[in-house]
Amino acid sequence: MVRTLVMTVDRDNDLGVKSGIRGPVIGRKNALNAVLRLGIADPEESDSNAIFGALHHHDKMIENAKGNDEVEIAILTGDVRVGPRSDRAIASQLEEVIQEFQPDSAVLVTDGADDEASLPIITSRLRVDHIEKIIVRQNRGIESTYYYIVKAVEDPRWRARLLVPLAIFLMIFGLGIILPNGGILIGAMPLIMGIWVLTKGLGLEQQLDRLLNDMRDSATGGIWSSLLWALAIVSVLFSILTVWQVLTGTTVELNNYVEQGYSSITVFDLDSVNRDMAVWVIAFDQALTWIVVSIFSFALSIGVLRWKEGTFTGRSIQLIGLGAVIYTMTKAVIEVLLTELSGDDYSLAFGEISETWFVPIMATVLYYLLRTVVQSFEESDEVINGNRFWGV
Repeated sequence: MVRTLVMTVDRDNDLGVKSGIRGPVIGRKNALNAVLRLGIADPEESDSNAIFGALHHHDKMIENAKGNDEVEIAILTGDVRVGPRSDRAIASQLEEVIQEFQPDSAVLVTDGADDEASLPIITSRLRVDHIEKIIVRQNRGIESTYYYIVKAVEDPRWRARLLVPLAIFLMIFGLGIILPNGGILIGAMPLIMGIWVLTKGLGLEQQLDRLLNDMRDSATGGIWSSLLWALAIVSVLFSILTVWQVLTGTTVELNNYVEQGYSSITVFDLDSVNRDMAVWVIAFDQALTWIVVSIFSFALSIGVLRWKEGTFTGRSIQLIGLGAVIYTMTKAVIEVLLTELSGDDYSLAFGEISETWFVPIMATVLYYLLRTVVQSFEESDEVINGNRFWGV
């Protein structure tokens, strides 16, 4: 005897909200009553089609059943707040259905990708032999297309996905037309879209969500982490404004930036060098400090949050040390580039090289010592807690 469970998942709990029926719904009679009440409450609800599809599949399997095979139907409902809360509700209801019917396999009937997101929860507890997606045939005329666009705009789940990207696109395009030298903003739109497509292609959504969650937790984890996170945002804004100020600055101002920032460059004539490259190097040099401050503030905010949660491992301190190495190395490289752009050859004398690269080398050595100290503390904690891996 084989027990087969035909199920459909209502992840956003439209069945409970619109018809007042609590999941799980088990049995053909109960499922038919639930879909009729849902269809009367909202004739446009797509979950009704998925339930009707599950009923159709259930009846078809009963007709083709052999011997003592049993087939049952169940409707699992989630929560309006789609996410961990709805997934926990689906997992709990699935355990209840399994305990009552004890199926050997399952058939999942859905109406779209949103409900199919619950598939890992189901497969972790039950073998799924078949997945059927119900797609409703509709009129392809212009009026139906307009109808679906209006319905998508009114739906809170689709409104953010459709309107927010369109609004950002129009805002950037409008600023690019209004502001002087706004071609940079207009040119940035394909870059942003390319980064977004690359992120989708490489499947980096989970890492990005984790980063955003860490940012949100850092902003709400305590007053110090919130202040550090605010400082990081302000530093990013200042770095952008600094780059814009340098790009729109006069030749005299750009020459003064170089001569005041680097004592080894006594005379710098911007008009006698590759102007475009030199301007971008100067802009990056002027904004570098704000960029480093924003990175350090972000690392410290995460470190404060981890310390408050009791999960601090010292990696934030290592990140700060690595940032110091990158900062000193970058400053030395910029000095060499500006020296070459000024028309003078960079001297290979020991005194000149040691004056430029002494600080980056010392920062690298200190970072190595810092990393060694942090790792030694982590290893000692593993020994104390008995978690050292011996290869067995």
